[in-house]
Amino acid sequence: MCETIDSVVINFNQDNVLILNICVAFIMFGVALDMEVKDFKRIFEKPKIPLVGLASEYIILPAITLGLIALFRPAPSFALGMILLTTCPGGSVSNYMVHLAKGNAALSVTLTSITTLFAVVLTPLGFSLLAQVFPYTASFLRTIGIETGEVIKSIFVLIVVPLTVGMICRARFPQSTQKIKKIVSGLSMIIFLSFVLVAILSNWQSIKSYVHCVFGLIAIHNGLALLAGFIFARAMKLSLADARTVAIETGIQNTALGLVIAFRFFDGLGGMTMILAWWGIWHLITGFFMAIIWRRKVLFKT
Repeated sequence: MCETIDSVVINFNQDNVLILNICVAFIMFGVALDMEVKDFKRIFEKPKIPLVGLASEYIILPAITLGLIALFRPAPSFALGMILLTTCPGGSVSNYMVHLAKGNAALSVTLTSITTLFAVVLTPLGFSLLAQVFPYTASFLRTIGIETGEVIKSIFVLIVVPLTVGMICRARFPQSTQKIKKIVSGLSMIIFLSFVLVAILSNWQSIKSYVHCVFGLIAIHNGLALLAGFIFARAMKLSLADARTVAIETGIQNTALGLVIAFRFFDGLGGMTMILAWWGIWHLITGFFMAIIWRRKVLFKT
């Protein structure tokens, strides 16, 4: 039954897509309220630590994704969903999770900032390249016909514009920014989760029929991302606090951006949107769970 997911289309009209675009732009604006130019300078001042984090997100996570696709051979739309979320930047909620886990908050903000900015080019290009690794995903992608340039322009509007506005607000109105950034961050998360919930309820019959196909795969994928990020960071001699940060940044992806791409360019392709929507919910559960465990260990030791 899972093979038929490729023909399932999640019901979404143009008004829904517009609302989702606004949600993502608002989330990006909230991320920018935590960003400063010095965040990007850190990669040059002490390059090893942020480079390890970027390697985990840009090398380790894609390797895990390709390995799982090779092992389980999921339906093409499932596989493309896994690839798309892998190429998305880190999620904004990761900064709060790192803080909760007693990790390196500055490193978290740096990694989120850099991957978000790089996403303008790396998300569409990375997706196109990784989708070509397997003949069955490459042929399926060709039947859909995606123009990489159009994806880049769409992401540019969704990321660069709100990031620029947010960083200007932080630079020019620092006191006001400090007052509103927690509110904006919390509100953006509530809006996004509410949006995903409405989408799930609106397509409940289709989702109920296929959720068993996607849930186990997401749990394994996300669990390996968190574990591999931590192990890789420790193998590279990073501190426990930095390793926790890299793990969370590797396991938390901006699925809101992924959903925009799925609905905008793939017409709500069933397997892809289900992977992104359920990952968006599941990574919050696992991320907070790991953060609380790590926090308790740190507090217990102190």
